[in-house]
Amino acid sequence: MNPAEVLALFDAQLRRDAPPETPTTRIDRTAGVVRQVGAAPHDWCGILWSDLDETTADAAVAAQLHWLRTDPEAAGREFEWKTYSHDLPADLGERLAAAGFEPEDPETLMVAEIDEVAELTRDAELPAGIRLEPVTDAAGVEMAAAVHEQAFGTSAERLRDRMLDQITERRDTVSIVLAMAGDVPVCAARMEFCPGTAFAGLWGGGTVKEWRGKGIYRALVAHRARIAASHGYRFLQVDASDDSRPILRRLGFAALSVTTPYLFTAPPQAVSTAPPQEEGR
Repeated sequence: MNPAEVLALFDAQLRRDAPPETPTTRIDRTAGVVRQVGAAPHDWCGILWSDLDETTADAAVAAQLHWLRTDPEAAGREFEWKTYSHDLPADLGERLAAAGFEPEDPETLMVAEIDEVAELTRDAELPAGIRLEPVTDAAGVEMAAAVHEQAFGTSAERLRDRMLDQITERRDTVSIVLAMAGDVPVCAARMEFCPGTAFAGLWGGGTVKEWRGKGIYRALVAHRARIAASHGYRFLQVDASDDSRPILRRLGFAALSVTTPYLFTAPPQAVSTAPPQEEGR
């Protein structure tokens, strides 16, 4: 795998030319940025890609803030500008923070060829007493959300709505699986497909504390790789935490960039203001 070529392909397919995520999602391409806007409150809303430099970045940030503060469609939304360490200008994150965006913890963009993952995980086995179950209904979604909250210590309210929407309205775009110890879920993970691209994304792989270090996460990566291969995808993509990065590296994943979300919550009601002026006006 040529990392530079794969990163360029990732940027093109999943960022610059990203298709709408759902039938009700809109992609806006204006002023050097690509923005996704979904109809439902749990739909992801934010900047997927930008083509900016030192002379255009501040105006682009101001334009997004103006939309968030004044457009009724944006009222109350959580908005994410998803930056990557190879984006320009190099100080884009600092500019976003200065404008009022809040940075989240950075994660490492890691990508692997599915065939290599399949080869390196051929011997991946679940520990005794653990079985995998696909999530196909609301009860399964509830268990997956509960695992997320236990594993990561954060609310799964929006994720719960998103997963329920996926398995009921867009079943062909997602695969969600639970690792069960008897009747108790101990790990949950999902994979999202992006039709028309070479990439399937691994998301939400979390194991409750008592079951970590037993090979469950590795087995779920192998399980999802086999599913992705059967759907004809070439690459697996992960936004990896510090905990999962060493495991993924051993499974053939290469670090291509660092991604940092910058969040801004729009006011609950639109405020009428004049549009931002270009410098010199």
